[in-house]
Amino acid sequence: MSEGAKRAAAEARRQIIVDAAAACARRSGFHGASMAEIAQAAGLSVGQIYRYFENKEAIISAIVARDIAEMQAWMTEAQTRDGGPTDAIVAKCSTAVEEHYDRERAALDLEVVAEAARNTTVAGIVEAADIEKRALGEALLRRTLPEGCSDCERRARGEILNMLFEGMTIRGVSNPKGDREAITRVLEAVVRRLLEGPL
Repeated sequence: MSEGAKRAAAEARRQIIVDAAAACARRSGFHGASMAEIAQAAGLSVGQIYRYFENKEAIISAIVARDIAEMQAWMTEAQTRDGGPTDAIVAKCSTAVEEHYDRERAALDLEVVAEAARNTTVAGIVEAADIEKRALGEALLRRTLPEGCSDCERRARGEILNMLFEGMTIRGVSNPKGDREAITRVLEAVVRRLLEGPL
């Protein structure tokens, strides 16, 4: 087997483990999911899990890294989208509502945050990921905000956007039958105002 094929096989195995850990976390939380349970869900032995991940925190780090990779891919697309980044961000609102109101996704996102509140290692992973996400977001906001926005205001607007999108995860659990069409329409208007208008 060539080195490239070996790397691809190893990455595929890592993804199986990450998917299994995510499923276990949704069911019983990261705190409650044992490495034996994750191994069983992945169809592997515990020893095989440890070949790819040092510990549970390393698996959580891989889950968070996957989210960042998805965000980077979307940001790259938004930079070149017809209509510019503002239209791309506003267009994202409809899919964001569906994603954040999805109970399976919400369960995993909330488990990562809950584990960060208990575990300083995971807290460091989440904080580092947030720094990276904010840097990506601020680069995009520089192209959308009105002239004259200070760095402080740009960061504040970015933080409010994060609150809106991340807060939907909790609202999706608390109010799963909310009118998603109406929520999307209002969210699009609010996001456009945050990106383009004076406040």
